[in-house]
Amino acid sequence: MTLEIVEIIGRSKQGFTRPYICRCGDGEVYFAKGRSATRRGLINEWLCANLAKAFGLPIAPFALAEVPQEFIEADLTGWLRDLGGGAVFASRKIMGQELAASQVAGIPLQLRRDVLVFDWWVRNNDRNLTAQGGNVNLLWLPGQLGRDDDDQKVAEGGIAVIDHNLALDADFSASDFCQTHVFAGDLPDTFSDFLLRQAFSQRLRQALEVWGDAWNNLPPAWGFIDEEQTMPSNYPAAEVRAMLNSIESPDFWNLPV
Repeated sequence: MTLEIVEIIGRSKQGFTRPYICRCGDGEVYFAKGRSATRRGLINEWLCANLAKAFGLPIAPFALAEVPQEFIEADLTGWLRDLGGGAVFASRKIMGQELAASQVAGIPLQLRRDVLVFDWWVRNNDRNLTAQGGNVNLLWLPGQLGRDDDDQKVAEGGIAVIDHNLALDADFSASDFCQTHVFAGDLPDTFSDFLLRQAFSQRLRQALEVWGDAWNNLPPAWGFIDEEQTMPSNYPAAEVRAMLNSIESPDFWNLPV
């Protein structure tokens, strides 16, 4: 289903693409990404969002949305240039805050592992958090108060997963991932457990089954760079699919030494 954007409320000050804050016809508020995310970034968002949902990640609700052309024509300042008319990727606004390092321990281990394995699979190096800061692209949804292994009180809660425009990266650095991913501390135990690997491999295969529908439902306009649709965007679909098929290789679970 494609939503229609009925109101453009503002623009986010965060994120490289600075998505627009819009209200859609369903009455909900969404962050909308358009031309500033690039065609490849938009296709990455749509494919990874569908894969993440099928895998079982708590991804923020998402949809394709349509920006009425009259909105663009009425914009005399150029403020909507980075959004553009036509199809955009819309992620529903979630009432959460960006995950902080102090909150990582409060996330259930299975959920941390799910995000970690999924990001490894889709080659997403854009979920970083170290002592120096980072760009985590996870929203913290606080729950009850619990205790950690040292019997210290910690806030427990869930997360909402967002932003995959930089995933499916042909220049993915496995070593950088292992050093900077927000849940990198769980890598050794997760990747060395043979039974866990088997279970995750099966879930990844099942998630990949949505590829066909996701690809076939891409907006035709995203296949072109220009509005006149004369310059193909040349998205490397075959290479990306081969990247995702790497789950069939025993090397998939090998970490850099």
